[in-house]
Amino acid sequence: MNTINLHNDADHTSSSNRYSRQLLFAPIGATGQAKLAAARVAIVGMGALGTVLSNHMARAGVGFLRLIDRDFVEQSNLQRQMLYDEADADASEPKAMAAAKRLQQANSAITLEPIVIDLNALNAESLLSDVDLILDGTDNFSVRFLINDVSAKHRIPWIYGGAVSSRGVSLTIIPGTTPCLRCMFGQSPAQGTAETCDTAGVIGPIIHTVASHQSTEALKLLVGAHEQLNRKMVHWDLWHNQHAAVDVSKARKADCPACALERYEYLEQDLGEDTIQTLCGRNSVQIQPLQAGSFHLEEWAAKWEPLGRIELNPFLLKFHINETLTLVLFPDGRILIQGTNDPSQAKSLYSRYIGM
Repeated sequence: MNTINLHNDADHTSSSNRYSRQLLFAPIGATGQAKLAAARVAIVGMGALGTVLSNHMARAGVGFLRLIDRDFVEQSNLQRQMLYDEADADASEPKAMAAAKRLQQANSAITLEPIVIDLNALNAESLLSDVDLILDGTDNFSVRFLINDVSAKHRIPWIYGGAVSSRGVSLTIIPGTTPCLRCMFGQSPAQGTAETCDTAGVIGPIIHTVASHQSTEALKLLVGAHEQLNRKMVHWDLWHNQHAAVDVSKARKADCPACALERYEYLEQDLGEDTIQTLCGRNSVQIQPLQAGSFHLEEWAAKWEPLGRIELNPFLLKFHINETLTLVLFPDGRILIQGTNDPSQAKSLYSRYIGM
């Protein structure tokens, strides 16, 4: 796990000037601003939605932000992931770290905790159970159902959001009050059945629409304005000029495994062997070892340098085997095999170059 606490004990007397326009907004005011300063928020996924969410939260003065992401910046991200630039992509900067640097420049008076990690059943509770709110910036339902389990078990609200093509959706989930994600969808859809940004594309404005709605709901929750929360599932299609808000108040299920029966199946899933996951639309396979190790990237760079081109930074090592295949190694042993969707080939490459 790569984590850095970024905090500057700046003179807080300047906060009245920094937040002056927000203080003038009566539903927040000085009381609400104090609540924001005391709040702890986790953002899962620092891609398109996550960059907009974290930007709004940091500039609004949320006192603690935990930024969780497993990935690094690539050129294809720059069209919609607002906190990153070409230098980040050229350096393969981990998204969580690059985002934290930008956010610290925007507001040095808050605490930022960027964590480069793959959220899974082994670490989800430790990363998400000590915050007041969880914001969804992910791009897959497996992680969302994991968030949903933590939310239901620890009674922490979270705000679901998704965007693909020109369409988006958002739902505010409050344990014990609203339907949870499993009430709504039952279980995670099979991998490859849902559209992704990598298969259907995406336009930048839908990202800002969805994440700005999520952020507004977050501010309401954090200042205690629960009566103003939008209890409907909101849908947009910006290209086709469509907008809908669906009443889901009666969707709570008495037999919901998570929020009713307290069976947290995604948290309790069997991780008895290395997790191999095809990343839909990415032409990549991720392998997460059961037992995280401590990999010294410099040593592995020296081993692989005679075999192919190497790119190294403090957070990851890229080993270009040939023009089509690349191994991306992280310090905890997690690896991305880019250039294949075949788990068998990925496992073979992992075994050949890492050992299993």
